Amino acid sequence: MTKIKLFDEIPRLEDKSLLLRRLEEEDLSALRTMIQNPRVYRYLPTFLFETQYSDLREMLRRLYGECFRAKESLILAVCRKDTKEFCGLAEFYGFKDTLHKTCIGYRLSEEHWGQGIASRTVALMVDYLFSRTDMEIITASTMVENRASARVLEKNGFTLTAAVPEDWGYDRPTIADKWFR
Repeated sequence: MTKIKLFDEIPRLEDKSLLLRRLEEEDLSALRTMIQNPRVYRYLPTFLFETQYSDLREMLRRLYGECFRAKESLILAVCRKDTKEFCGLAEFYGFKDTLHKTCIGYRLSEEHWGQGIASRTVALMVDYLFSRTDMEIITASTMVENRASARVLEKNGFTLTAAVPEDWGYDRPTIADKWFR
């Protein structure tokens, strides 16, 4: 199978219970509820794409328009296959074509925490990147305090490489763990 470049397509990824697909207008109500929950975003940068727009329809248009064309971010909805219920977001960002490298991120609505959805989401993302694209390096960042996210990455074969101060949009630098796969 010929490998594609990340951003050549908007993928549809699935396993027996999860579907990662293009974010659709029918997801926006559940997305708004997730965005409004400060517990969901307490360990995340303040400048995530979906949080920058009061009009989520405009966010959706820009996400798969200029943001995708510029290869800045590729965000997929994470959904249960059986019920089609929106669970959260999976993101590819920090794309470096010449290095065959990208970063991944994920966030779930609180009612979907602790069910293995984040681990399965990362597994689907990693499998897609390594088996269907020409990506060779996958990285991720977590706040040091976010042990749940660290466990998700560890379960998926990521190695902790460093803790470094980064600008996540807060009053002072955020110490972030850097993960590599």
